[in-house]
Amino acid sequence: MTDERGETLLELLIAVVIMAVAVVAVVGALVNSIQLSDVHRKQATASAAVRDYGEAITNAVDGGGYVSCAGPSSYGTGFTPPAGYTKSVGSVKYWDGAAWQTTCGADTGLQQVTIQVASADGRASEQLVVVVRKPCGLSDSPCA
Repeated sequence: MTDERGETLLELLIAVVIMAVAVVAVVGALVNSIQLSDVHRKQATASAAVRDYGEAITNAVDGGGYVSCAGPSSYGTGFTPPAGYTKSVGSVKYWDGAAWQTTCGADTGLQQVTIQVASADGRASEQLVVVVRKPCGLSDSPCA
């Protein structure tokens, strides 16, 4: 009779455990890669959208839409964010000739608007500060 020695149960269990650990590591890496890819895509979309929002504000002001002592709600129109994103105006500051102020005294024609576009799931948020200048040629414009 020839020796018909096979694998022992212990050897099979060790092989299965090693394979299971490898599979868990690969699946974990794939899940992490997918999540990071989603975050990067959302950040890129939010970044492009916030620039588009800033451009919409600039175009509105250049087209005669400057509002003296404008508040955050003055800059909410004229731009629709992509689906799954929200837009907001964080703050509006006013130039008094020496520094940016949070309250509007005499409007000198410069406003600093902080805008934001964020994904609905909170994974991506981009902010942009836009300086709005009253166009020259308006009757009360302080152009010099």
